[in-house]
Amino acid sequence: MIMSRIEAPSDAVTGNLVDRLLAGLPAGAVLTDPDVTASYANDMASFCEAGSPAVVVLPRTVEQVQHVMRVATELRVPVVPQGARTGLSGAANASEGCIVLSLTKMDRILEINPVDRIAVVEPGVVNAALSRAVNEHGLYYPPDPSSWEMCTIGGNIGTASGGLCCVKYGVTAEYVLGLEVVLADGRLMNTGRRTAKGVAGYDLTRLFVGSEGSLGIVTKAILGLKPQPPQQLVLAAEFASATAACDAICRIMAGGHVPSMLELMDRTTVKAVNDLANMGLPETTEALLLAAFDTPDPTADLAAVGALCEAAGATQVVPADDAAESELLLQARRLSLTALEAVKGTTMIDDVCVPRSRLGELLEGVERIAEKYALTIGVVAHAGDGNTHPTVCFDAQDPDECRRARESFDEIMGLGLELGGTITGEHGVGILKKEWLAREIGPVGVEMQRAVKAAFDPLGILNPGKLF
Repeated sequence: MIMSRIEAPSDAVTGNLVDRLLAGLPAGAVLTDPDVTASYANDMASFCEAGSPAVVVLPRTVEQVQHVMRVATELRVPVVPQGARTGLSGAANASEGCIVLSLTKMDRILEINPVDRIAVVEPGVVNAALSRAVNEHGLYYPPDPSSWEMCTIGGNIGTASGGLCCVKYGVTAEYVLGLEVVLADGRLMNTGRRTAKGVAGYDLTRLFVGSEGSLGIVTKAILGLKPQPPQQLVLAAEFASATAACDAICRIMAGGHVPSMLELMDRTTVKAVNDLANMGLPETTEALLLAAFDTPDPTADLAAVGALCEAAGATQVVPADDAAESELLLQARRLSLTALEAVKGTTMIDDVCVPRSRLGELLEGVERIAEKYALTIGVVAHAGDGNTHPTVCFDAQDPDECRRARESFDEIMGLGLELGGTITGEHGVGILKKEWLAREIGPVGVEMQRAVKAAFDPLGILNPGKLF
């Protein structure tokens, strides 16, 4: 195991570590107060262990990141890269005695180029800030995770984030053209390109996307942009069964339609949103489907999709007349995870992705699992790409309920694999799913991935204990 090559540093090493870090960093960039460093120990995932950092470092330049990695290599101290810690897999959780390398202070948008349709940014840039900045140039950065007002581009790259618009525009990996990366030993490497095309050598850029900080530290990213699309319009369709809603999804995709969004909320989620926000959603619905189009004539597209929903058995189809009404419909979807958390106080958010044609089977299976474990499990889904978020609601103070929550979570992942899917569509592996990663890719796959890790990080100091 690569990870066995390092251990938590002793007190003597920790003292030397701080001195060595301060030799190349301003005092304000090195945090040692245990009460402060403890606040950097974990991301937003449940059931993921976290250690106590020896120190938290907040660099502002690539040279400072290089200094940190050279010191860490010399002293054999693990380094855990972090962004805004909005992740849901434990990928940003601290290892015992590690350096937490928080990149949130590296938050400059260095360039927006409307001709080349690229943006060059540092890793601490917040997703929403980038989106608004490029909009001013008539451009569009599509990846939009639910936490887009908080999450950073570096974190999005590390976990290969998705979002509501993936059905049409794809995920983060499709917009990362090139990277500047500090390697484990402090060397600087550039990957990829600024050009629209390029196939020189292995695609190391794509390798870093989704690597969860285990291969290197991203200090700059070249991101592809698109022209800003027209304002989207949204349609809501109610169904008397989740099976009928999934039938509608299959009809929409088979019909060649390209919605900018196609989202599903099950009965449990609709009720939770109503309880939280009194939105007046129909409590009799078993599934609510939201479809959006940002085409030149979205009204015609919504009419066509509405007809397909009715053919699949929709009990009501409500197209929005304007952007304001569309935003009201989308608000329910955006409140889903917050509403489900309010049910019991704690949630485990699964991230199983299955072929669209098997989506109905997954929803039926989740309902059976909820009954088996006597738990509330709501499902929201990026239905257009088969990426579901079964969300287990439980009382964290009840040990038996915690056990049932974890067992149900694992059973849902197993169901996803049985249906030809994957254990994660956009949240990453981290600590939470590393045992399941091995099941999905098999022993040869694990061997090859460990070989890649060893090539980039022979001492195993970068984000140890994550992925595998």
